[in-house]
Amino acid sequence: MADALLALDQGTTSTRAILFDVALHPGAAHQIELPQHFPQPGWVEHDPEQIFAHSLGCLRGALARGGTDPGRVAGIGITNQRETTIVWDRATGRAVHNAIVWQDRRSAAICDRLRAAGLEELLTQRTGLLADPYFSATKLVWMLETIPGLRARAERGELAFGTVDSFLLHRLTGGRVHATDATNAARTMLLDIRRGEWDQEILRALDIPRALLPEVRDCAAEFGTTDPALLGAAIPIRGMAGDQQAATLGQACFRPGMAKSTYGTGCFMLLNTGATPVRSNHRLLTTIAWQIGGARTYALEGAIFVAGAAVQWLRDGLGIIGSAAEAGELAARADPHSGVVMVPAFTGLGAPHWDAAARGAILGLTRGAGAPEIARAALESVAWQTRDLLDAMRADWPETGETVLRVDGGMTASDWTMRFLADALQCPVDVPAVAETTALGAAYLAGVQAGLAPPPGDDATHWRRRVRFEPDMPAEEADRRHAAWRTAVGQVLSDRG
Repeated sequence: MADALLALDQGTTSTRAILFDVALHPGAAHQIELPQHFPQPGWVEHDPEQIFAHSLGCLRGALARGGTDPGRVAGIGITNQRETTIVWDRATGRAVHNAIVWQDRRSAAICDRLRAAGLEELLTQRTGLLADPYFSATKLVWMLETIPGLRARAERGELAFGTVDSFLLHRLTGGRVHATDATNAARTMLLDIRRGEWDQEILRALDIPRALLPEVRDCAAEFGTTDPALLGAAIPIRGMAGDQQAATLGQACFRPGMAKSTYGTGCFMLLNTGATPVRSNHRLLTTIAWQIGGARTYALEGAIFVAGAAVQWLRDGLGIIGSAAEAGELAARADPHSGVVMVPAFTGLGAPHWDAAARGAILGLTRGAGAPEIARAALESVAWQTRDLLDAMRADWPETGETVLRVDGGMTASDWTMRFLADALQCPVDVPAVAETTALGAAYLAGVQAGLAPPPGDDATHWRRRVRFEPDMPAEEADRRHAAWRTAVGQVLSDRG
């Protein structure tokens, strides 16, 4: 009897697999850290063979730790770091180059070229995205233009392109399936998100051979079965979604107006806008939240490049904390009226600014400022960046109404940070009982396809709240401090004049 679901969560810095029961309660898990490679300034890569080996190791590890016969698994759900780009040989499954990670900026000149050619409006209208190196398309163009012989091989149909989900699917199925899901496809800057199809005009403009691209399927679908030699049985793969969309499903943000924010290395906030894609006037992204039964649900998304990475910098760069868990304790000792503001633009600023040339700064320093004030400013910066996103979303989609933000990710373990987030946003912040919401969303999709979980609707039995943080700071003070933050951001923007 199939009474388990298995989620594979392949992230930027680690890979994990988690077993869930049919009620979507998490059980045994296995996790492996994933090294990043930095061959040049602004370049970020992964070894695709490590990605696959770690993924397979985590799946095997979770099954072994749970004592679970693979024949009992009703379905595997895959979720992944989005936009990271891989091209591989269809016959061997081996990548032709390291994976180019979403953080990589090497294709900035290609993006400049697209803007100069007047193509950004077409790209935004069709894909909901901006001409930025963040997305997969220009990473793929860089490969085609740079790696000798690659274009000819691509045109002959010898190669396959995909994001991490597609690469893992191809390898797990023994090379039988080259497919992706609508949410990952929506992050390539090649998909018409209204029609749910690859856009031929964009492919021609970027000179990308159509033969490279995978088939686009629903998020809950039959994606094939694993090669029996890998896991001991042919396990059906029945769910797939990019990590932020999977977290949105794991957080059960099923109704329009519901929002979630995930705090990992960066921060990603999605607002469900229902069956209609909303064009942003504030440089947010329009994306597919999920596609089930051929019907698409859309979201507005804002991406913050530095969230948990600011805490890592406190630890590794400044050495003022020994572990990430100490950041909140140090911040709690700070003078709350110090006026120190940190803008963590280590790799530029994401939404709503999209300024790749901006660089970080700490402002308002006095002789009285020390490590506690800097730690507090780093944590506060995450809250203020989130408020910038929420304000932009409310302006783009006034139907937002009263917001309760559902949060997940490593930073939610800090009660101090979550309390301040509620103060900064002036709205309640809900932390779920199941912290691994990305994996939960992947397992949920597999459960939907297996008939073990209901499709998204009003009944969200898999989501449970651990704690709610209510705003305590007066609105006037929150507004004043947010204004100080905005002034500080203005000091680091590259076009400030």
